[in-house]
Formats: sequence, structure tokens, C-alpha cells
Amino acid sequence: MNPDEATRTREDKGWRSAALAGVDAWGPRLRELSHSLHAEPETALAEHRSAAKITALLAEAGFAVERGVAGMETAFIARYGRGELHLALCAEYDALPGLGHACGHNVNGAASVGAALGLAAVADALDLTVEVIGTPAEEDTGGKVLLLDAGVFDAAAAAMMVHASPRDTVRATSLAVGSWDVVYRGSPSHAALAPWQGVNALDAFTVAHTALGLLRQQLPPGSLVHTVLHEAGTAVNIIPALARGRCEMRAPDAEQLAVVRERVRACFEAGALATGATLELVPHGQEFADMRQDDALSSAYERAARALGRVPQDLSGSTMASTDMGNVSRALPSIHPTIGYATDGAEPHTAAFAAYGTSPQADAAVLDGAKALALTGAQVAADPGERRRLLDALALRRAGRTGTRVEPAPA
Repeated sequence: MNPDEATRTREDKGWRSAALAGVDAWGPRLRELSHSLHAEPETALAEHRSAAKITALLAEAGFAVERGVAGMETAFIARYGRGELHLALCAEYDALPGLGHACGHNVNGAASVGAALGLAAVADALDLTVEVIGTPAEEDTGGKVLLLDAGVFDAAAAAMMVHASPRDTVRATSLAVGSWDVVYRGSPSHAALAPWQGVNALDAFTVAHTALGLLRQQLPPGSLVHTVLHEAGTAVNIIPALARGRCEMRAPDAEQLAVVRERVRACFEAGALATGATLELVPHGQEFADMRQDDALSSAYERAARALGRVPQDLSGSTMASTDMGNVSRALPSIHPTIGYATDGAEPHTAAFAAYGTSPQADAAVLDGAKALALTGAQVAADPGERRRLLDALALRRAGRTGTRVEPAPA
């Protein structure tokens, strides 16, 4: 039997309709999960209720659940099936401080759970092991990087997820990103009687912020720098002795990020030099790599989405923001398309976007995202050539002949 005949034979066994039915059977529960996550948003590494809700549903569906993996209480892995081909669905569920699910991770997480349930319905027929990997702190420290380092993805031949968005897209890359916690320490003094005796930590941050503004013209194309000031003094009549903030740096890839980092470091050092304050730069969380979408998986996803009536925009060569899924994509074939719903022009990371997270269109995005991912996984499992490609790549990775760990940058 040639590969085409083998593929048709598996298709004739009804895996496509079974995968879709597997999602539909859990449709009301998936909508309920998305709404419940949205109603009780939890921030990075504090997603205890969210992780519990997701793992309870997966356990009810027959998945074997391991909680608290990779040293993170809110990370988990849930498995179904005993097949040779392991496919991982990455579930996100952390929210943004003060904004709730303004990045739509309630949709992301519920869609990955739904996709896993759809694939579980065909796991025996397609010789699959379905894995749901619960990935905390995407909005902050980058749980997926820690999960990679802990070996949680070691058995997976491919990793997939969809991300909430105002639009459907495929094949976009993302920006590499790294962060510092910034601390200036000066000395206090009375702001009127003896200001010259103080060392103003707020002035140091102001000098650095001004230098960063001037630096932007000379940054490599596609590079970005953002800062936020968390603390700067306690009373207006006391010279601020402490200023704390955070700086985030982005670039098209890790190599350019290293260049940006050194230029930005000089701006913060200038603040210390100008004022006499001392400077501490401490890496915050994990460095995120740029996303490398697997073309064959992207094509399979696009076909699946179109079959559901969606028309994803091909963003090859374009960038989204940043994601720790980029690190996963450096280690194994991965996709991170977006699933769209109407938001009246609101973009992610705003309260307006969060307000649409439980709309009827967002609910439809949960089910369509789940179905598109389930069909993608089933397509590659049923295609002998794709199946072999993924298993061969996994064998090479296990043999140590591939690896794309992005080392954290020094402070």
C-alpha cells in the first residue's frame, strides 16, 4: 500500500468526524471552562484555581494528570492514550495584573483542552498519545522555558496551541524578549533644607529613561524597549533613596537582542553615573526566543481552519509580540496561530479586549480553535510521511543531535 492509499484508509475509518464529535461532545463544558477562567483571573504562578479547573475536566475525561511539574505548583501534564506519536497541546491560563484576561488566555486554555478531547477520541485509531501541558506565567517569567528545561516536552513530537486575537492568522513569527528588574539606590535627605546631601534614585531612573528615548532612533529595525517605574520615593519632601522598575527589551532574534541589551545597559549605567546612585540589573524570568512556525503543521492547521469556515491571514515574515512558545518552537516542530473574534477594534492587553473574552464569538473561537487543532493533529498522525518526519525529528532530538535552548542573558 502506498502512502496515499494508507492515508485514505485512515480517513475512511472516520477519524475526522470522530475528532470533531469529540470536541462537540464537550462543547458546553469548554464554554463553561473559558467563562470560569475569565471570571476568576489569576496572574503568573498563582493560577491555582485555573489549573485545578482544567485538570479536573481532563481527569473526568480519562486523562492521567500529573500536577506541580517542573517545580511550579500550577504547571501540569495530562496524558491520554499509548500511541507512538506524542502530540502536545500547550494550555495557557495566566492573566495580566489589573486587567484580567486581557490577552485571552481563557480562550487559549479552553481551546487546547478541547483539542485534546477531540484527539483523545481518535487516539487509538491513529496510534496517538495526547498530552496537555499546562504552561503557567506566559505573561511574566515564561513557564514553557522551565518546562522545556525540566524535560516535560521530551516525548512530544510536536507542540500546538492557538492564541486569542481580533483576527485569524498563521505563520507569524514573534520577537525575542528579555527583561531586567532595575533598582537604583541613593541616599535620602530633606528636599528643602539639604537636597545637596541626598543622592536622588528617581533622577537616576529619569536620566536612564531619557537616554532610552534618545537611543530608540539608533536601535536595529524591529527592536523595542519598554520600561515601567514601580517605586520612587515615599514622600515629596524627601530625596528618593530608592527607585525600582522593570525594563523589557525585544528584537527580531536572540542575536539582535544581545546587541539591544548592551545599548540599554549603557543607558541605565548613565543614570547611575550622572547621579551617584548605585545600579542593580537583575534578569527577570526567562528569555523568550523568536517563534519559528513549522510550515507543514501550519499548512495542516490552515486547511483545518478553512474547512471550519475560517480564512486565516498568512503572516509569513510578519511578527507578533513575544511568547515563550518561541522557545518550544526552537526545540520541536510547533505552531502558534491566532483564532479571531470580534472586539470592536480593541487589541490585546487592554481592558476593552478583556471585555469580549466571553462573547458568543469568543465562545465560537474556543470551539473552532479546538477543532482546528484537533484536525491538525489528526491529519499529521494519519499522513505516513508527516508522521515519519515528526518521529524522525524526535529521534534526532533524543540522540542529542538537535537542540535550541536559549541561554538566559547575564545581567
